[in-house]
Amino acid sequence: MTARKLRLGVNIDHAATVRNARGGHHPDPVRTAQLAIAAGADGITAHLREDRRHIRDDDIRRLKRELTRPLNFEMAATREMEAIALEVVPHACCLVPEKREERTTEGGLDVVRGAQDLTGLTRRLKGAGIRVSLFIEPDPAAIDASVRIGADIVELHTGRYCELALENDHAGVAREVARIAAAASLAHQKGLEVHAGHGLTFATVSAVARMPEMVELNIGHFLIGEAIFSGLDGAVREMRRLMDEARSDAGVGGGSA
Repeated sequence: MTARKLRLGVNIDHAATVRNARGGHHPDPVRTAQLAIAAGADGITAHLREDRRHIRDDDIRRLKRELTRPLNFEMAATREMEAIALEVVPHACCLVPEKREERTTEGGLDVVRGAQDLTGLTRRLKGAGIRVSLFIEPDPAAIDASVRIGADIVELHTGRYCELALENDHAGVAREVARIAAAASLAHQKGLEVHAGHGLTFATVSAVARMPEMVELNIGHFLIGEAIFSGLDGAVREMRRLMDEARSDAGVGGGSA
C-alpha cells in the first residue's frame, strides 16, 4: 500500500466529565482540544450524549467555531442529534450505539438490523457535506452492511482487544488483532476509509497502528487520564510518537504533520 501518515484523533469528552463534576467552566473542553492539537492531534472527537453527561451542546458549537482541525462529532442515530449535526455541520459524524445506563460505548453499532434507518440518516448527513462514519465491530457482515448504508468510513471497535491485553490473555490478543486486521483489509478493499478506537493505550496502540489500512485512531479516556501524570502535551506527544514508530517499523509510513 501507499505510505500514509496515520492520523490521531483525540477525544476530549472526559475533560468535560471533570468540569461537570463541580460545574462551572473548568477545565474547558475547547482549551483541551486546542492543547491536544498543539501537541500533535490531527483532529478532535467529541460525543454529545443524549443525557449530556460530559459534552454539552455549546461545547460542540464552540469546538466547530474555534478549532483549526477537523471536528468528529460522535452521536446516537436520533432525530435530536441529527438536527444538531445539521446545524453545526462538523467535518464528520461518527454514528455510535448509545444506552443511557452505560458508562462508555459498549460494542459496535448494529448496522445489519438498523440498516434502513441508518441509510436515511447517512444520506441526509452526507447531503449536508458531512462525512459519515459508523462505529462497528470488526466483522465482515458489519462491513458489508456499512457499504450498503453508504458510509464513508468505518471505525473498528478495539475494546475487546484492549480488554484481553489487560487480562494478559496473549492468545486472545493475537486472535483479536488478527480479527481487526482482517476487518481493516476487507473494509479497505470495499472502498471504506478505516479508523479504529476504544480503550487504546500506550501499551496497545502499536499493534493497531501497524495495520497498513488504518487511516486514523481515535483515543480519549486514556490520554485525559494520563494527562494527570504527564500533562496533556506529554501524553499526546508520546501517543503520536508510538503511532509513528509503529507505522515506520511496519514500513507503512509515518511522521508528524
